Amino acid sequence: MLEEERKYEVTESFELPELTGALPEGGRVVTLPPVTLTATYYDTPDLRLARAGVSLRHRRGDKAPWTVKLPADSPGVRHEISRTGKAKTMPAELAALVTAYSRGVALAPAAVVRSVRRGYELRDADDRLLAEIADDAVSVLDEGKKVRSGFRELEVERKAGDRDLLDTVQALLTDAGAVAGGFVPKHVRALGEAASAPPDLVAPGELPADPTAGDVVTAAIRFGAGRLLSHDPLVRLRAPVGDDDTAVHQMRVGCRRLRSDLRTFRSLVDSDWADPLRAELKWLADVLGGARDAEVLRARLRRTAAADPLAPLDDAAVDRIDAVLAARQDAALAAVDEALATDRYAALVESLVAATRAPKLTGRADRPAGEVLPKVVAKPWHRLTDGRDGMDGAGDLDPAAPDERWHQVRINGKKARYAVDAVAPVLGGGAAKLAKALGRVQNLLGEHQDAAVAAETWLSVAATDPADHAMAVTAGRLVERERAAIHRVRADFPAAWRRAAKGSSTKWLP
Repeated sequence: MLEEERKYEVTESFELPELTGALPEGGRVVTLPPVTLTATYYDTPDLRLARAGVSLRHRRGDKAPWTVKLPADSPGVRHEISRTGKAKTMPAELAALVTAYSRGVALAPAAVVRSVRRGYELRDADDRLLAEIADDAVSVLDEGKKVRSGFRELEVERKAGDRDLLDTVQALLTDAGAVAGGFVPKHVRALGEAASAPPDLVAPGELPADPTAGDVVTAAIRFGAGRLLSHDPLVRLRAPVGDDDTAVHQMRVGCRRLRSDLRTFRSLVDSDWADPLRAELKWLADVLGGARDAEVLRARLRRTAAADPLAPLDDAAVDRIDAVLAARQDAALAAVDEALATDRYAALVESLVAATRAPKLTGRADRPAGEVLPKVVAKPWHRLTDGRDGMDGAGDLDPAAPDERWHQVRINGKKARYAVDAVAPVLGGGAAKLAKALGRVQNLLGEHQDAAVAAETWLSVAATDPADHAMAVTAGRLVERERAAIHRVRADFPAAWRRAAKGSSTKWLP
């Protein structure tokens, strides 16, 4: 689940202001009895979890005392996962969730924090819980359980309320003397300066004003590795990452994009270093691919089946097709879990973290980005447009060409798009236009490939039970709808391609 909260520093003499005015008419503040919470936080000796914004704790008194908190996309928002278990036995599932951060180093108690909590519930007239306020007097304990230091803080956690409510509460608290600051968890404050040091996985950061080609390559590597590893725990949790996206998809894209970047920039990276990394990324992408393909097909099955309400399909037959796909998906996800538990994957994680710190570049990478990168990107662009494995020589793609031809163009188009995406922030202008236009082209080609694969899948599933005539008829009707989708893509493609290939978008390419 996602947890969204804001923290405030307060003095010992701070008094909580009247908060009823922040609530809708009829709302009330419910005062809870004080409780004492003692939490033991686990980490590696060099505090890898804390430095990455991750925590794993056991808190005595909770119904589910073991909790992992992982960073999410927004400040103050975290993924919170709790499990039951004995104090001395860390749940294996939670230990696995932090693999990308601990990287195989044993976890041990790093900090013990005791909080005397005074809680307040903000409820509306219908008794819905809108937000919770925790007023914590925190004591940091040493190994002998003696108080080493202490502080007081407030946490306001959003429940059914909106962010406007949190803003109103914040205004009341700060007017009363509370200090709103950065989101610093208790255990990080308890562990001190070492817990606030940079994480091992280096984020891309801002490029310098006059970047070298190596600066751009390094940023691309850091972005790809971060995208891949940040979705590791969410893949293990089977967690969605948006209304229409999944962690499996994002982790697979991270693999494929980073692998493509290493290929695009191969003249700028040491091949003895990059080639083995690309091979391992391919292995992981292939493992994730089975699970991703199954989830795409299941979503597409329902969407295609419901595409024409005036000509409904046999619901029971659609359910039987979905059951076959669900079994495939379960097997594929089991294979993903197995792969993520291997030493091979652990070694890949270590390699990715090392790559973000110090990628091995060639001497050419020291040259200015504007001088080197257009030539580098021109190679995947010309593979897309040269008429062999890409567009036809006249700059077209035969609408009557077999699906395989369109698929090959899609593969080369994705490589070109990734390459342009990587340099567009630096080169701007035409590169930014081309990146956007290639995105539209890839959306069409992706729809083409999804429809072609789906059509083959519906027929293959029906073939597994020739006696099921209702399934056969349903599969045939699904195939007709997929082929219609392919025809629509082929009709829309020329205009999208012309926008991508026009001179104002491509004149920067040699």
